[in-house]
Amino acid sequence: MRWKLMRRRLSISAPRMIVRSHLPWPLRWAALAVVLGFSGAIAMWAFEFGKDIAGLDRNASAELARLRTEVTQLHAERDRTQSINNTADSLIKAERAAQERLTQQIKQLEAENFALKSDLGFFERLLPAGAHSGIAIRALQAEAKEPGKLRFQLLVMQPGKSPPEFRGRYEITLGGTLGGKPWLFTPPEGPRPLQMKQYLRVEGMIDHPPDAVVTTVQIKVLDTSGGVKATQVAKV
Repeated sequence: MRWKLMRRRLSISAPRMIVRSHLPWPLRWAALAVVLGFSGAIAMWAFEFGKDIAGLDRNASAELARLRTEVTQLHAERDRTQSINNTADSLIKAERAAQERLTQQIKQLEAENFALKSDLGFFERLLPAGAHSGIAIRALQAEAKEPGKLRFQLLVMQPGKSPPEFRGRYEITLGGTLGGKPWLFTPPEGPRPLQMKQYLRVEGMIDHPPDAVVTTVQIKVLDTSGGVKATQVAKV
């Protein structure tokens, strides 16, 4: 048996033996990496060389430069348009503010014009008066607005082109009936201050007992010492 095994090993039918040198695996990986890197470098060189031959790289660079220039121009145009829009918005806002101010001035002028027309109508209702000196009361009017309230207006005048300033008071007295009996009423606040140069329009509201029937209104203009300068009576 032993002889048969020895003969089989020494004969032609014996199994083949392969002799290999043992190479560490880090060196194997390093060698593989060198081969792959060298192959990649060759491939990249071939690609770049092909682009140079075909002229693709030069055209791409020129196209990229053109696109960058167009983008810069578009940005500049956008900034210029935005600046124009901002300026237009500012002008529109300024114009609107000016229109609002002009509208307010027009309304104020209309109100002043209305007041002047009202004064003119008030003056036109004045009765003609002869020449006289001193303070005069003209166009005294009174109107019952509601129970317990009476509205009045009058014009106090001082003749002359440049009369001295007058300082005094005016006193209001209401007359009528209350509970079927004669009734006179002076507001509890007493005489009211009066200061004028040539003329002064006076108007106001008087509170009185609601049950009273007012038939007359009397106005007296007093100087600082209490002297009566003018008197006027009007019917209600």
